[in-house]
Amino acid sequence: MKPKHYSVLLEESMDGLAIKESGIYVDATVGYAGHSSHILKKIPHGFLYAFDADQDAVEYAQKKLETVNTNFKIFNCNFVHMKECLNEENISQVDGILFDLGVSSPQIDEAERGFSFMQEATLDMRMNKKQAFTAHELINTYSKQELIDLFYAYGEEKNSKFIASGIIKARQNKTIETTTELVEIIKHSVGAKYFNQKHPERKIFQAIRIEVNHELNVLESVLPEAISLLKPGGRICVITFHSLEDRIVKRIFKQYSEVNEMVKGLPNIPDEYKPLLKPINKKPVVASEKEVQENTRSKSAKLRIMERI
Repeated sequence: MKPKHYSVLLEESMDGLAIKESGIYVDATVGYAGHSSHILKKIPHGFLYAFDADQDAVEYAQKKLETVNTNFKIFNCNFVHMKECLNEENISQVDGILFDLGVSSPQIDEAERGFSFMQEATLDMRMNKKQAFTAHELINTYSKQELIDLFYAYGEEKNSKFIASGIIKARQNKTIETTTELVEIIKHSVGAKYFNQKHPERKIFQAIRIEVNHELNVLESVLPEAISLLKPGGRICVITFHSLEDRIVKRIFKQYSEVNEMVKGLPNIPDEYKPLLKPINKKPVVASEKEVQENTRSKSAKLRIMERI
């Protein structure tokens, strides 16, 4: 069965990459090959390298991309391994890299993956199903303070203390097994009025997913490596879906697109202190009203585009 998937900011990201027919491109998160298939169509004489830790996504993407062309390779691993995998292919520079950091629609809609707070499933939330650590282990083993810190940092939830206390209390009676159990604990912890108005379960599930998959740490480490892979004139496009991701991307892009503070103002700035990137857009690109109507998940998406100088 074909997974239902909507490629967020598709045309905008294709334009942002400024694709060359013979270029080498990287899709850091192949997912269900929405963006990848469009890149592949535009590079008949080039090559596409793609990454995904999700085996289901890789298998589907492989079949889909084969209907377009054969000049691609998918690595079944997290994009944190991008540079070493490309090195193994003798690729040291590329023309463009795309990061789509959202959880794909099939992952959310597939109840047993445990990503959705709207469907009953075992607490899981692993992008890579071979990984041992799950949301179930997190919820049932983290201390109260660890849960508070997690919910504050990655969920930005003001009632983190109450929710953490509720989880600790609930698991004294029994192990917390499912997504719906956790949602009920959150609701009981904050009260029905706050729950119905502010939907804290969204923030808590986001925090757990980020922690289970080490998403922010991975993003922080891979962006500088991705920038180093770009040829002069090469583009990097990053689509984020929440403020935590976007802050990291914005900060790193700013760091690489400004003159180093140590030498700012000097008449002759040494090459090693000059900016490596220049912004293509002053503000992040967001989804059009039409796209948001077609896919509400694109409402929070932001696309930042930089070019290697």
